[in-house]
Amino acid sequence: MDFFNDKYKGILLCLIISMPCWYLGKMFPLIGGPVFAIIAGMLVTQFIKDKTNLQGGINYVSKKILQYAVILLGFGLNLTVVLKTGVQSLPIIISTIATSLVIAWAMHHWMGMPTKISTLVGVGSSICGGSAIAATAPVIKADDEEVAQSISVIFFFNMVAALVFPTLGMLVGFSTGSGEAFGIFAGTAVNDTSSVTACAATWDSMHNLGSATLDKAVTVKLTRTLAIIPITMVLAYLTTKSAKNNAVEGQSFSIKSVFPFFIIYFVLASLITTIALNMGVTIEAFNPLKTLSKFFIVLSMCAIGLNTNIVKLIKTGGKPILMGFCCWVGITVVSLTMQNFMGLW
Repeated sequence: MDFFNDKYKGILLCLIISMPCWYLGKMFPLIGGPVFAIIAGMLVTQFIKDKTNLQGGINYVSKKILQYAVILLGFGLNLTVVLKTGVQSLPIIISTIATSLVIAWAMHHWMGMPTKISTLVGVGSSICGGSAIAATAPVIKADDEEVAQSISVIFFFNMVAALVFPTLGMLVGFSTGSGEAFGIFAGTAVNDTSSVTACAATWDSMHNLGSATLDKAVTVKLTRTLAIIPITMVLAYLTTKSAKNNAVEGQSFSIKSVFPFFIIYFVLASLITTIALNMGVTIEAFNPLKTLSKFFIVLSMCAIGLNTNIVKLIKTGGKPILMGFCCWVGITVVSLTMQNFMGLW
């Protein structure tokens, strides 16, 4: 009852704002519900003079609901299919992820950018956009403004990629009789799932390929998503080690307070899905949980927007955008180079 009394107003506000954002995301998938939610939250918060009675619920949604969204994301992963069909693209995926992380690390030191924003932009660019940021943010204890800034950067270059890459594919000479090469390119060089889908579907439509490119791109993208596990585990180890070293002498250290146990539940959800599908359960049975995961991300992004100062976000956005651009260009070049080297086009 105390939980309900303390948090229901903030949770209700997030729900009210997120519902139209959810439907707008369906109408405009290239932009996506999470981006609409962040923007709506940042605008609404400008008109709220006192958030004292709302803050508890808003914080709960931005932290806990975000973790629940990542856990439910695991129910969309069939590890057997992903590992079997993703082997071909694995060298490219590893190369692009390494490239983005190295660029983010180098620019973090070169430009003196905050560590957490640099990490979120690097991970979001290299793995799977908003989902990777959602999984990483609780691990490194990023605040809501850092999450909002990182999501905004990733969103911008997602849109650019979805609009530009089909033309780029024609210019570099990808086969128009097959969706194989462009599907791998879209799956490794575009961040967010919605943008991967839009990009691959455009190529299919341009060259009358049905859904061949889309199927390939989504499979490669799911393989990239698995990189959330090792990346967050490494970050969790570093965070735990740092917290332990910085603990005040005589103060007890709790691993539970710093270790991201929700990632373990994400892995378990993936295993449950894989085992169930191998036993004959249809993938459609998991659709409600996958949909709930997507809605939870929209809901949590709304709360993050409510906790974000839009004026400060705009003033401090220059360096993260430059970092995002460099990561995006680096990933694109490495993806094309690796495919050419491996003889995939």
